[in-house]
Amino acid sequence: MAIIVYGIIFTASIICSAIYIFNWHKHFNTNIGMIFAFIPITCLGHLMFSMSKSLGEAVAAQRIIYLGSSFLQLFFLLSVFNICKTDLRNGVRVLLYLICAGAFMCAFTIGKNDLFYRDISFEIVDGTAVLSRQYGPLHTLFYAVVLVFFAIGFYVILYSRFRKRQVPRRIIGLLVLPYMIVLVSYFVLKKIIYGIDLMPLGYLMAQIIYIIISARVNLYDVADTAIDSMVRQKAIGYISFDFKYRYLGSNEVARMLVPALNDLAVDDVFGSRDGEGKIRHYLDRFSRHPSNNSFLYTYLPPDCEGPSDSDSKKIYDVKVNYLYDGSHRRGFIVTFTDDTANKKYIKLLDGYNEKLKDEVKQKTRHIVEMHDNLIMSLAMMVESRDNSTGGHIRRTSECVRILVDEIKKEGRLSLSDEFCEDLIKAAPMHDLGKIAVDDAVLRKAGRFTDEEYNEMKKHAAEGARVIHEILLNTDDESFKKIAENVAHYHHERYDGSGYPEKLVGEDIPLEARIMAVADVYDALVSKRVYKEAFSFEKADRIIMEGMGTQFDPALKEVYERSRPRLEDYYRKEQE
Repeated sequence: MAIIVYGIIFTASIICSAIYIFNWHKHFNTNIGMIFAFIPITCLGHLMFSMSKSLGEAVAAQRIIYLGSSFLQLFFLLSVFNICKTDLRNGVRVLLYLICAGAFMCAFTIGKNDLFYRDISFEIVDGTAVLSRQYGPLHTLFYAVVLVFFAIGFYVILYSRFRKRQVPRRIIGLLVLPYMIVLVSYFVLKKIIYGIDLMPLGYLMAQIIYIIISARVNLYDVADTAIDSMVRQKAIGYISFDFKYRYLGSNEVARMLVPALNDLAVDDVFGSRDGEGKIRHYLDRFSRHPSNNSFLYTYLPPDCEGPSDSDSKKIYDVKVNYLYDGSHRRGFIVTFTDDTANKKYIKLLDGYNEKLKDEVKQKTRHIVEMHDNLIMSLAMMVESRDNSTGGHIRRTSECVRILVDEIKKEGRLSLSDEFCEDLIKAAPMHDLGKIAVDDAVLRKAGRFTDEEYNEMKKHAAEGARVIHEILLNTDDESFKKIAENVAHYHHERYDGSGYPEKLVGEDIPLEARIMAVADVYDALVSKRVYKEAFSFEKADRIIMEGMGTQFDPALKEVYERSRPRLEDYYRKEQE
């Protein structure tokens, strides 16, 4: 009779575990998965005991029973913590595991000493295996561990039911059932029928309830269900990398958007092959400035007729964030979200306003031209006071234009057209602060003394102040900021030894770093009252030696590509 009962329970337990595996989802709770692994082990132990023919076989079966029972208490409790959204420190998890492992080790002493079972005897009565024993002190300790684990679990369930509004009430109600069933079968039902322990039946019923819980609990995980839904709709793509830019994986959407991923093997370093540059640029930008993590990505399907085929073109909002493993940062994750509908809607609205904007532009163009001419006249007036820099603002403006052109061709810095236009327009204003420098210093025919040099250095901060006052009421905040930065910081050095603020590295605004290269290059290749013009080779050597100390090393390649155009421009100037 016992063999049949335990056999049926064991078979049913295996079927329940198979159903769980069949319905398994990557977001299923790991602790619930372990419950479905250990309950069949416990049921198997009872079946093996019912088939025992000797004391040794019976003792071995008891050890298997306690193996499952010991660790089931742990996974029951951990599943409660997880479902009730209660944080548990890793150290506490380890402690709970060690307690359960210790409980099992206590049970493992069965047959070796009298600490867990004593006065053990085995017999077969009417075909049923019967193990007679007295409980030792370690068994009492085992019971205490079980009761403590159950008490903690009940407390967490009740606390969550009445104090946590974001924990699903239906799941909490279901969660109580397996706890009650196992507790009752553990301490009550096992004594009802002689020779048959109903504890496995309680575990089987708990399995059935946990199947219902596992199928339901994932619906309440908004983050996971939302991501799965978007991925299935092909509205979201993701790519992950470690901190060394090694490719970790991607989904189908990402591989469609970035075809280069299809030829990339896991753990390959990303960014060195064709088609990878734009994504690598996103990663580089995020690495330098984590707050700068939002980009736009345009996707043209293979059947698209070209960039002008706006109906087929898709626009994705790209976010770069840290990739977490638990609480540890392990790399980067790039997420693509289809934003085409929103962008097309905005474009439609823009179309309605386009005519109005054109009219406004026509009416304001004249005012802007007058404004620009006034600024240029002021800059030329300031330059006319300085007998050592004739034509300097015109030449440096052209240098800036050449450098900006090369930066845009390279594409690494992703400068907007507005930024480039504003920088070129602001370049002539970089020395406006000299309007406040005394003529005796400004027009000195020779090198400055330390005192005179300190006086001259004031022109940087003064220039920013003058520009701020001139553009105080302008609507173009972007141009205003760039113009102020160019004047204020074009004498800063990348290593922090410049003036007036001694800024270091990328703390210096990009527009000022570009202006610095143009300003120094013109000073080197142009004749001054205190020196002759340097040869292009000597000027180039000085500029290259200054990369990383005086100048931004990221501009080195830009300068090298700009050098032929710069030299051609200055040759024509010298003719």
